[in-house]
Amino acid sequence: MATAIFPGSFDPVTNGHLDVITRAAGLFDRLIVAVLHNPNKSGTFTVQERLGMLKCVCKPFAHVQVEAFPGLLADLAAQRDARVVIRGVRGAAELDAETAMAQVNGKLLPGLETILLPAAPEWAGLSATLVREVAAFGGDVGKFVPPCAAQALQRHFSRQ
Repeated sequence: MATAIFPGSFDPVTNGHLDVITRAAGLFDRLIVAVLHNPNKSGTFTVQERLGMLKCVCKPFAHVQVEAFPGLLADLAAQRDARVVIRGVRGAAELDAETAMAQVNGKLLPGLETILLPAAPEWAGLSATLVREVAAFGGDVGKFVPPCAAQALQRHFSRQ
């Protein structure tokens, strides 16, 4: 059974993330969407809120599981017997950064491969940061995020 991990902060999950999840789910027997839990960073959403959004988004995929991880991606891959990391890449700057991370992860866990999926053209300029900015100013983010994320963003920014 081939297992891959798609790691990220997903703060919030975007349609670009969903596109990568959909494409990766079609390539592997099991896909783990892993939310990085970095206690040194505070996100817009808690890890539990991000997990909830991702579980909502991943519901149609029976072989996709969602979980949080607090440490090194290579350690999670070893624990889950995953040999592949999936990363979405929106442009040249990300390509360089993702290549460096792939090389480090390969040194930490020999045999761990990284597959870089180029962003679909319609999502190449989209980032969670931009989505949060639009939402913070009351803009409609429905074109950029799945409905459960749009609702979470609206709830979050209406409280402020």
